[in-house]
Amino acid sequence: MTAEYKVHGSVAVITLANPPVNGLGLSTRQGIVDGLTRANDDAAVTSIVITGAGGAFSGGADIKEFGTDKSLQEPNLHSVIAAVENSAKPVVAAIHSVCMGGGLELALGCHYRIAAPGCSVALPEVKLGILPGAGGTQRLPRVVGVEAALNMIVSGEPVKSELIGSIPGQKLFDKMAASPEALAAEALAFAQSVADVRPMPLVRNLPCKHPQGDAYFQFARNMVKGMSKNFPAPAKCVDAVEAATKKKFADGLLFERELFINLMWTPESRSLRHLFLAERAASKIPDVPADTPKRDIKAVAVIGAGTMGGGIAMNFLNAGIPVKMLEMKQEALDRGIATIKKNYEAQVKKGKLKQDKYEQRMALLSTTLDYADLKDADLVIEAVFEELGVKEAVFKQLDAVMKPGAILASNTSTLDVNKIAHFTQRPQDVVGLHFFSPANVMKLLEVVRGDATAKDVLATVMAVAKKIRKTAVVSGVCDGFIGNRMIEQYGRQGGFLLDEGCTPEQVDKAMEKFGMAMGPFRMGDLAGNDIGWAIRKRRYTEKPDMKYSKTADLLCEKGRFGQKTGAGWYDYVPGKRDAIPNAEVVKMIEDHRASLGITPRKISDEEIVQRLVFSLVNEAAHILEEGIANKASDIDVVYIFGYGFPVYRGGPLNYANEVGLFNVVQAMNRFAKNPLDDAAFWKPAPLLAKLAAEGKTFN
Repeated sequence: MTAEYKVHGSVAVITLANPPVNGLGLSTRQGIVDGLTRANDDAAVTSIVITGAGGAFSGGADIKEFGTDKSLQEPNLHSVIAAVENSAKPVVAAIHSVCMGGGLELALGCHYRIAAPGCSVALPEVKLGILPGAGGTQRLPRVVGVEAALNMIVSGEPVKSELIGSIPGQKLFDKMAASPEALAAEALAFAQSVADVRPMPLVRNLPCKHPQGDAYFQFARNMVKGMSKNFPAPAKCVDAVEAATKKKFADGLLFERELFINLMWTPESRSLRHLFLAERAASKIPDVPADTPKRDIKAVAVIGAGTMGGGIAMNFLNAGIPVKMLEMKQEALDRGIATIKKNYEAQVKKGKLKQDKYEQRMALLSTTLDYADLKDADLVIEAVFEELGVKEAVFKQLDAVMKPGAILASNTSTLDVNKIAHFTQRPQDVVGLHFFSPANVMKLLEVVRGDATAKDVLATVMAVAKKIRKTAVVSGVCDGFIGNRMIEQYGRQGGFLLDEGCTPEQVDKAMEKFGMAMGPFRMGDLAGNDIGWAIRKRRYTEKPDMKYSKTADLLCEKGRFGQKTGAGWYDYVPGKRDAIPNAEVVKMIEDHRASLGITPRKISDEEIVQRLVFSLVNEAAHILEEGIANKASDIDVVYIFGYGFPVYRGGPLNYANEVGLFNVVQAMNRFAKNPLDDAAFWKPAPLLAKLAAEGKTFN
């Protein structure tokens, strides 16, 4: 049982015990109902307390049951709440630490609530593309007021219990405990004090109105529409809360349930739920058990004080870990430190960082020009020029000075981590940590596992990633790892579309309408077109049969490297990120097209999206087959957090599942017939062909 029952004098205490957050899984729900029955059958018991063990009252639904029959099996949460409301003896919720989702809905079903200070209270269902489904939209407005409730439900953001306790006229908490430690004793005393009070209060019987009525809900709808155009759930939250003010309670509950079930089946909710689970699963590595011992990381060294090195250093400073930064020249160090200071000062100015916190972080940063000064670091991350010879020199130096057991990491985005590891006498201690730019902002971290990388090194860097608030995904060694290997195919398709009749603007607009943060050409300008050029030059010798459009090379020959030079596929005005179409670039594309004897054709947005996205899907299927990625959901996480893929589509492989793999393969067979495309590339990866033929999906 994941709910414990104990009697203290005349009070029965039901304690939810389903770690880590006392999720309301089937056995926990059963335990609550059984406890209520026992308490009501025991003449010596006059009142009941429900609380949570460990670090939570309850975080809501048990994610292990998402999408399974158990999640709906009786007693479901509605039935549990009904049993609480119908108890012949008063039920008090003793709330602490975390009270979210179904946990808050359960508390709202109790007759009374006592809360510890510092408790995070939320209905976060909107973040999974749904709305509260066990009365949250009907009960919360009755206890905190319509506006406060709607704000909580539409944002899904947690609010501290003491803040709610200070709302005039709030009825969510009948009492605030003096401290988290005092909660248990105060809850028992409170339960005894209300044991004989009849009738017992019920949230469902409280009135619910808004003085402006229709006008307020119209205003709320307009606000929500502007902020969440690709997400259906927030607008439905407004409808549900409005129903609480207009319908009888029981009818409002039915209306909420209907909206909840409809939202569960939307592709957006399926995608958000997929991503929620995928993000949690990314840290699990099949052959590295959760109890693998980890190395202590108390001090970090960073080689290189450029944009990347500075951004990497900031992640550790933010987490309170001291960083020593190494450069070859003092002026490079000075520049690097000035950039870090500028970044922090901008946060202070915006009120996002307190002055004392900024000073604490800067105090953790030290610098050196001498490798010998790094000898005590537990982890060293190299962020130098992306060239194997440069990396070799760095790793040989590190091998000579670093203490035994230190982890040696490379921030390479494409180079062979196995080669880098063998520049040292300790390949087991070498790992790739590919941060995405800007490294202090982007959530994704690709952890590249070399053939020799030790399991405790992997376990350690995954734990460190969590500490510096990154979402880490493990990749095997191949050219470009997961993300950049796929983006190369995406970029190639973009080039072919220019040859066949598109402009950069048309391709980018189609992809941005699909939901990408930016299209391939704006992305190239942001990253620097010279980076892609360097990769292509390498390809021309390594893979001479790989086909590319020549337009990107022509652009680079003109020195148009993107935002940093003020000119790429677009023009840029200093200080602004707006991409301004350039007539010369369009003419260059047209001239190149004419030189190949190609007659331009009109290309639909649908074709643009399918060719670019399905190129990601096919390459991803090869990556899975080769074991470079552990699971399909890891690839989705890489694309959402590192490449601006739309969250509400759940990543390229989840999107392919939604479209149907049969349809994806059909489209690829069509693209293979286009003489200007690359027919060999469009041959479906064996894994994709197999899944489509069997009517299965990725994951």
